[in-house]
Amino acid sequence: GGYLYFHKAPNAKEFREETVRKLDKLHQYDCLRANKSLAAWGIEGRVPFLDKEFIDVAMNINPEDKMIKNGRIEKWVLREAFKDYLPESVLWRQKEQFSDGVGYSWIDSLKDLVSKEVSDHNLENASKIYPINTPRNKEEYYYRSIFNNHFPSDASAMSVPSVPSVACSTPQALEWDEAFKNMNDPSGRSISNIHNKSYE
Repeated sequence: GGYLYFHKAPNAKEFREETVRKLDKLHQYDCLRANKSLAAWGIEGRVPFLDKEFIDVAMNINPEDKMIKNGRIEKWVLREAFKDYLPESVLWRQKEQFSDGVGYSWIDSLKDLVSKEVSDHNLENASKIYPINTPRNKEEYYYRSIFNNHFPSDASAMSVPSVPSVACSTPQALEWDEAFKNMNDPSGRSISNIHNKSYE
């Protein structure tokens, strides 16, 4: 429950259900990307927070205690556990998603590039060009055009899951905030009034 959109979880039940949904889909997103990227270079990735015993402990913590409220920031329980081992500046900094952690200038440059490479006309006609998993914004369109150059078949398009999301949420979490319903951005910076460097 560390993504910034979890700030909007309406209650402990919804918070827990979303963490279960995210855990259930890791093999389609983050873990798959990490595995494929590292394996391409002959490196075996290790993910300590996915240790089965650790997951059992984490998933058995009362979701009420994991919620972001009453002055607690995301991943508060984990931060408390490591407070004697990490510098304050690291321990209490805002959670960054991988894409944002590479630097905001990277994301801003990518958005600028995409706005030049993908026209409004391209996006308006995306369903004609990509009827399977149609891109919902210019960034998705840009990635899809690169992907399609290498893997042009319908079967390839169907192999990549694509769902409405904001800041890596599941589609169900879009119901937590009215503003989420009109957004489609993977960056945590898209969560205005939560991320300390959110888009203006």
